Amino acid sequence: MILPENLPERSWERIGSNLRELVNSSAWWLADWLIYGEATYGWRRYKEAIERTGLDYQTLRNYAWVARRFEHHRRRDSLSFAHHAEVTRLSPPEQDYWLRKAEQQKWSRNELRRAVRASLAVQSGTAEVPAGGDDAGQEVPRLAGSAAGKRRQKVTTLTIELPADKLDHCAKAAAAHGLSVDKWVARMLETAVLPTAVLPAAERRPA
Repeated sequence: MILPENLPERSWERIGSNLRELVNSSAWWLADWLIYGEATYGWRRYKEAIERTGLDYQTLRNYAWVARRFEHHRRRDSLSFAHHAEVTRLSPPEQDYWLRKAEQQKWSRNELRRAVRASLAVQSGTAEVPAGGDDAGQEVPRLAGSAAGKRRQKVTTLTIELPADKLDHCAKAAAAHGLSVDKWVARMLETAVLPTAVLPAAERRPA
């Protein structure tokens, strides 16, 4: 790229913004192009894609893997392809929650990664208190079912069917508490039955 002399700073900034949009869009374009070729012409098109793009097989596979998990209407123009890649392993409602938060907070890809990893660490009970700093000495929230306090007990699988809008609502509430949907539902069920389970008989309300 050859830029003219005495280019106004505002024009230089605009060019940078346009380049950023171009780079971000090109990742989606490449992924959609690859998915189309695979669906229309079969797996053999990967060899052709490698030759045409100069990218290796794994890189192309990663692009397609991310694109398949985000329909066009769920892709956020203000966030990069890399932002979307950070949350691909989450459920769709959780993906939407974290991308919306990254958009509102203007997080970089790395900031989003740290937030998601911290949330997952809390869910799995592996979060640790930082050494020093303002948070030193504060207790890190842990789930009741973490490895440290887990007891062997009989597990029953409960299947709950919800409309998509209700599931999205639950996912937002769960993510706000740093939990996955299933763990949040389990927590809510435990909370609902806890009062009558722990109160002495004299303090329980009559049925």
